[in-house]
Amino acid sequence: MSATESDKPQAGNNTADSGMAAKDPARRRRMLLIVASVFALAGLIWFLLWLLVFSTRERTDDAYVGGNQVAISAQVPGTVVAILADDTQRVDAGQVLVRLDGTDAAVRLQLARSVLAQAVRSVRQQTSSASRADAQVIVSRLDLAKAQDDLRRRLPLLAARAESPEIVQHLRDGVAQAKAALAAAQAQADAAHAAVEGTDVANNPAVMQARANFRAAWIAAQRDAIYAPVSGYVAQRSVQLGNSVQPGQQLMTVIPLHDLWVDANFKESQLRRIRIGQPAKVESDLYGSATEYHGKVVGIGAGTGSVFSLLPAQNATGNWIKVVQRVPVRIALDDPELAKHPLRVGLSTEVTVDTRNDTGRVLTTAPARQPVAQTSVYDQMARQADAQADQVIRDNLARTAAAN
Repeated sequence: MSATESDKPQAGNNTADSGMAAKDPARRRRMLLIVASVFALAGLIWFLLWLLVFSTRERTDDAYVGGNQVAISAQVPGTVVAILADDTQRVDAGQVLVRLDGTDAAVRLQLARSVLAQAVRSVRQQTSSASRADAQVIVSRLDLAKAQDDLRRRLPLLAARAESPEIVQHLRDGVAQAKAALAAAQAQADAAHAAVEGTDVANNPAVMQARANFRAAWIAAQRDAIYAPVSGYVAQRSVQLGNSVQPGQQLMTVIPLHDLWVDANFKESQLRRIRIGQPAKVESDLYGSATEYHGKVVGIGAGTGSVFSLLPAQNATGNWIKVVQRVPVRIALDDPELAKHPLRVGLSTEVTVDTRNDTGRVLTTAPARQPVAQTSVYDQMARQADAQADQVIRDNLARTAAAN
């Protein structure tokens, strides 16, 4: 084989190598362009997400379910004889939770009842005495008029010397005595009327005082039964049978799970655009992301949590490290959603506040006009006490009238 023939394959290999080398930069440029396009598209998508989504909301997982914890306590001293509700059980407003021994309260109520009845009878008697005093005044006036007439008839006879001066003097003394008797009768009538005038028997001060004592004794007797002021679920029952309880001693807690909220603790840097009235979404760890609660911002705390702690931080000391503070933001929840997916006080949640509309207020300007919570259980007890007192008064008025 000649040298020329041996060089031909080598020339062909060089041509192939140069072609592949020419293709590699073009392929490399295309790959770099594709990668750059992917990164640019990812950056654009991220920018749009931040602009349209992330920048229009604030999110925190430092949020917990809150609710009213109604402490049930005794209002009168006594011994526990019955416990009618236990932990986890539902109770309705007005339901009896605990009963105390009512022997002492029944004795005091009976005493107050008798005192009220006696007061009614005494005032009725004073009214009759005032009427008798008025009648005595009339009699005294008649006696005075008679004495004056007798003196008037005898005076002409004394001038004609047909009557002795002694008899006329006795008549003058009789007139004076009749005037004094009239004055005494009038004073006695005024004194009798001072105790009863201006009011009827039921509104007499003595009867009203006895009525107030009876009312207090009746309410104290009813308080041997300890009622639930609100509807909810029992928790933290500590009372046991036979316990001797005192007024104010906590026996159990009732938590109304239909009226809950979420306290979301946002960082101070997240509060710039949070306003009252903004919508919020809440996810609970209990149900997961599949269940969402919808609510709104109803208030922003007046201070950070560290300020209200038992031992507030002393930031004026020499050794100081800046710590990002958090402020509680209250989120009101939708009641129908709570009824469908009940929550518990203290559960962890994740809150997202939509801050697109940031024209609302940061602080409320109008004071609260409606009560935060209220109950009518004890109003019914007061009305029943009034009805019982009125019945005692009517019974004794009827008996006295029949006796007269």
